[in-house]
Amino acid sequence: MTAATHSPLFPQAPDSADAVLEGLDPEQREVATALRGPVCVLAGAGTGKTRAITHRIAYGVRAGILQPSSVLAVTFTNRAAGEMRGRLRQLGAHGVQARTFHSAALRQLQYFWPKAIGGSLPRLVDRKIQLVADAAVACRVRLDRGELRDVTAEIEWSKVTQTVPADYALAVGKAGREIPRDPAEIAQLYAAYEDLKRARAVIDFEDVLLLTVAVLQDRHDIAEQVRAQYQHFVVDEYQDVSPLQQRLLELWLGEREDLCVVGDASQTIYSFTGATPDHLLDFRTRHPGATVVKLVRDYRSTPQVVHLANGLLAQARGRAADHRLELVSQRAPGPEPAYAEYPDEPAEAEGAARRIRELLDAGVPAAEIAVLFRTNAQSETYEQALADLGVPYQLRGAERFFDRPEVRKARVALRGAARFGGNDTLLEDAVDLPSQVRAVLSGEGWTSQPPAGSGAVRERWESLAALVNLAQDFAGAQRGATLADLVAELDERASAQHAPTVQGVTLASLHSAKGLEWDVVFLVGVAEGMMPIAYARTDEQIEEERRLLYVGVTRARERLQVSWALARSPGGRPNRRPSRFLDGLRPGSGAATGRAGVGGAGGIERGFAGTTAHTPVVPRRTQRSPARCRVCGRTLTDAGEMKLMRCEDCPSDMDEGLYERLRDWRAVQARRSGQPAYCVFTDKTLMAIAEGVPEEEGELARIPGVGVRKLNRYGADVLAICAGQEATEGDAQG
Repeated sequence: MTAATHSPLFPQAPDSADAVLEGLDPEQREVATALRGPVCVLAGAGTGKTRAITHRIAYGVRAGILQPSSVLAVTFTNRAAGEMRGRLRQLGAHGVQARTFHSAALRQLQYFWPKAIGGSLPRLVDRKIQLVADAAVACRVRLDRGELRDVTAEIEWSKVTQTVPADYALAVGKAGREIPRDPAEIAQLYAAYEDLKRARAVIDFEDVLLLTVAVLQDRHDIAEQVRAQYQHFVVDEYQDVSPLQQRLLELWLGEREDLCVVGDASQTIYSFTGATPDHLLDFRTRHPGATVVKLVRDYRSTPQVVHLANGLLAQARGRAADHRLELVSQRAPGPEPAYAEYPDEPAEAEGAARRIRELLDAGVPAAEIAVLFRTNAQSETYEQALADLGVPYQLRGAERFFDRPEVRKARVALRGAARFGGNDTLLEDAVDLPSQVRAVLSGEGWTSQPPAGSGAVRERWESLAALVNLAQDFAGAQRGATLADLVAELDERASAQHAPTVQGVTLASLHSAKGLEWDVVFLVGVAEGMMPIAYARTDEQIEEERRLLYVGVTRARERLQVSWALARSPGGRPNRRPSRFLDGLRPGSGAATGRAGVGGAGGIERGFAGTTAHTPVVPRRTQRSPARCRVCGRTLTDAGEMKLMRCEDCPSDMDEGLYERLRDWRAVQARRSGQPAYCVFTDKTLMAIAEGVPEEEGELARIPGVGVRKLNRYGADVLAICAGQEATEGDAQG
């Protein structure tokens, strides 16, 4: 299990700002060098969005354009924020703040509370569910454990959508939410919950954002102080922002526009928490001068996996689907996705476990395999099936690695050995760093062989084994490293929540798998009633379930197995059918009925300087069928070949003289605009123009790589050159 892109474990920081840009593709480089004004990055799964935005920050810092202390990068999970901090550290961009919305807001609230309110900040409650239970008692309402969780979720949704108790019933009706109790009753519980918090002088997680917003709205002097501190903002996973988080971001920004947002509407899977892709999709309306960069080069998955992912979205409906990105794999071909049908759920789990055992025996690391399911309740069957075959596993979504008791104790033991190791008989025979770590951790329960079976003992061993493996990697990367050096590395990783890899098959829900990837992924339980889930009834809910399956598919790098069971229990009635989302995609299910023309290609769009907030830019919708070579008829998947509309090695009828004239003209335009030549038109687009020799705007617009903005800006010049005339003098109009 790794984060979204591969990188060496302990790389050396680039030696210059320009070196930061090495290895980026043209679109990623555009993100990294677009340091001023509003920037919107539409990044498909596996396209290196984290790489692009961390290199953007690092390039700005290393080039002296951005002050590290003036940059605030925000995301939604501690893991993602920790990964971002780790990458920035590797790139030599020290001092940049990378935090979750809540963490950044809490720091500000703690600092400004005495000045804005007086006294100390109220205590933050760890678990609000007990307060909800107390509120239910006060209202004389009986709630079982499941209803307690559901009501708590409704209170959280209300707060992030800035809905007060009196407006709850109206708000849920408007949102079309499925709710666990009568809306008036939930509103009563919500009001009682808020009263209890005030009486006990405590605040909850959502209050951190609400109170920060209130302070910044009411105290302009404090708002200006925050804006003086942070002048450049980067927001990751922007499709997941809630109305409350968006309001906080607007208050941080003030009237400025030094904002870069990154997201993918097709990965919006948290609407039940109040997240909405509308802020991402409306970004150009709110910031008409924004630069929009689309990342569609998929470096994660094979063409076979990408084809299935694109096929899923091709059948989608709704606003997010209208803005979908069609991925183009950059990897070598791999095996086709496999599909398996089982008589019941235990048989499905046993089948997956047997296949995983075969992969492990063939040399596939356990950490590179995942089993993904729709609900956490499905995990128990797979835990048992894997344990029966002696397959190590870990549950995703459990306690954070560095917060585990055995890891905390191990770090204390390693720190003690680093200080006083010369007097420790355990270390007498240890000749290098890895053997020292093994010797120390053997006193904490680590053994060279894993314990039999599963459960808590096995989980503790897996944690210690991860530290042993990390020590081996660290010693290999840092020659002469000492135990003290390793302790310092662990301290930095703990601060960044940059956990080492645990050697076990990952079991995870589809929601908790977001942002992760594995070589091999088993998507299980892909049947009607589970995918989409039975309670998804509206069109919007069904489409979110489709996006959830899309997220699952795009977690796989090389191999993907999709399975379903016809019955829940052995001997049960086999009345289930495969998910409707697989219709037209799995073998034997008929032809796909997608909207191939809706997908968005990659590239860069720049805002018009004269555009106002009242004249939003509407992206062009390109009607496309699968691209085929115009010479031999083969289906094209390579981005460059798709621009030429022919295979690279098929005969070309290009006008060489026209191509050279276009290149000379492009060089002049690039100098005038102060940008790389490929930002005007790529070589492949110029070749396509020189092969097609368009005579009018419609013909030019149909050439891949000529978007509506480039057509408006450069179309007259290009058509003039194609007609054998001179291009118009002066700057191109933009």
